[in-house]
Amino acid sequence: VQLQASGGGLVQAGGSLRLSCAASGRSFGVYGMGWFRQAPGKEREFVTAIIWGGGSTYYADSVKGRFTISRDNAKNTVYLQMNSLKPEDTAVYFCAAKGAGAVVTRASSYIYWGQGTLVTVSS
Repeated sequence: VQLQASGGGLVQAGGSLRLSCAASGRSFGVYGMGWFRQAPGKEREFVTAIIWGGGSTYYADSVKGRFTISRDNAKNTVYLQMNSLKPEDTAVYFCAAKGAGAVVTRASSYIYWGQGTLVTVSS
């Protein structure tokens, strides 16, 4: 599976951005999709995920109520709608395809990764 993330950019605090993650190739062994982010000098952290089948979604507490993950099956694309952005949301955002690992929030549960897209929120 190849993942292509896009949609990052510079936005003022309180603004919105929508990230996209287009998937191509065989999806064998993929059970969902997630977004992680990594700010300068910090570890990569879980943001959100959506699981195929039931469509369950998961969010980090820091983004609940502001971010929404969704998917378009016809386009093999997952979206991350980010509203009410804060300067602390500034990071490189990565989309990742989840394998069979049980822990949705753990990076090791994800088997394919996109290249990352930079989101910068100015105060």
